[in-house]
Amino acid sequence: MCELLGMSANTPTDLCFSFTGLTQRGGNTGPHKDGWGVAFYEGKGVRLFLDPQPSVSSPVAELVQNYPIKSKTAICHIRQANVGDICLANTHPFVRELWGRNWVFAHNGQLPHFTRQPGPYEPVGDTDSETIFCDLMNRIHHVLPRDAMPHQLAATLAELAEEYAAQGVFNCLLSNGDWLFTYCSTKLASITRRAPFGAAQLKDADVTVDFSAVTTPNDVVSIIATEPLTTDEQWDIYQPGEWKLWSQGEVIAHGGDGSRA
Repeated sequence: MCELLGMSANTPTDLCFSFTGLTQRGGNTGPHKDGWGVAFYEGKGVRLFLDPQPSVSSPVAELVQNYPIKSKTAICHIRQANVGDICLANTHPFVRELWGRNWVFAHNGQLPHFTRQPGPYEPVGDTDSETIFCDLMNRIHHVLPRDAMPHQLAATLAELAEEYAAQGVFNCLLSNGDWLFTYCSTKLASITRRAPFGAAQLKDADVTVDFSAVTTPNDVVSIIATEPLTTDEQWDIYQPGEWKLWSQGEVIAHGGDGSRA
């Protein structure tokens, strides 16, 4: 299985701390050594780093760890290959354009017998993950208007995610830069940091940060990961089938946990 990392914030924020913890799981504290990638939104643009090498030893990953790229929305993935070769074309996250925006997608799980519906979006690589993403994009383009509101979009995404999850394991992160959709099939966790900020210790590396020294009282930063990245904070554990739509660091819609909002 792969691991996911997402960020939603109300102010441009760097991902260095969380990314440093996740990269250790790419060949050191975890087996996810078959490539990694991270996408940072900058307005409508996306700064994308991909490498089929293990993240723990990747010079590109080291650059990202030490280069404080600031973004309100970011998606990261480390891969343990199950379907498809270990190569750049199969490295998440994947990016496609829809309605003049870059949509970024990363997936954790397997749908080994999945077949996408016909449409203009086609996979470049040979993973089930990219095939699912293309199917999702084709169906969103078909059923929703260009000016669909976030809650309308979330309802459609949740319906599609439930359909995919019925065919296998489907944990995912998806964004167009304005929002971040997260769906848990088996495993996902989140934490929202806001004032008063404190210190946190990574689980996978001997690194501690005092967030009060690098934030303002108005900052809200939410991190979503396959498993908690720190040892001394209280993470919220998703339930199977639960989804959340994030924007500016806050949950603006959710479902699949026994409630709809």
